Amino acid sequence: MQIMKLFGLVKVIRVHPFVREVTGPLQSRTFQHDFVPTDPNAKPKRFKYPQFYDPYGPRPPPSDKIVQLAERIASLLPEERRQIGPTLSERLRHPKLQPIDTEGMDLGSQGGGDAGARKVEEKKEKTAFDVKLEKFDAAAKIKVIKEVRAFTNLGLKEAKDLVEKVPVLLKQGITKEEANDIIEKIKSAGGVAVME
Repeated sequence: MQIMKLFGLVKVIRVHPFVREVTGPLQSRTFQHDFVPTDPNAKPKRFKYPQFYDPYGPRPPPSDKIVQLAERIASLLPEERRQIGPTLSERLRHPKLQPIDTEGMDLGSQGGGDAGARKVEEKKEKTAFDVKLEKFDAAAKIKVIKEVRAFTNLGLKEAKDLVEKVPVLLKQGITKEEANDIIEKIKSAGGVAVME
């Protein structure tokens, strides 16, 4: 009986035939087929860089028409040359560039001399106003929604959702006269609107 148990144990311990036996080194090294060792005594290659870098590549020379136009512009008087830019932008309908307002900005060390410390005392007159609905009577809700629809061009559901979010901005960037007119209409409908 003990021989049977021992024989069964030997069967269990026996190595299975599909497990490979390691016969060579555990690490192997493969080389690239196109690998060519460099000469340690060789000097590095020096490439010639172009005089000017052009990311778009070589360009064709300008046409004769463009060359003649450039010569004609160069022969103009300085006063006439100054008129070319505005005339071209008007002709090509380019948008006008607005000057940057640096009064309210603190430029710090970039602004030169005393630009960071200087504060502008006088304020510019405000030209664009916002109208904000503060509150309304519950009984006048439908009238207020109708007035809001009249000057915002919203649908009934959108206007109702807007009015229910009180306090809310109704209209932005309008003139003072428009804002006063809207405030009066809201007031007559039973709401309270303010100008900001």
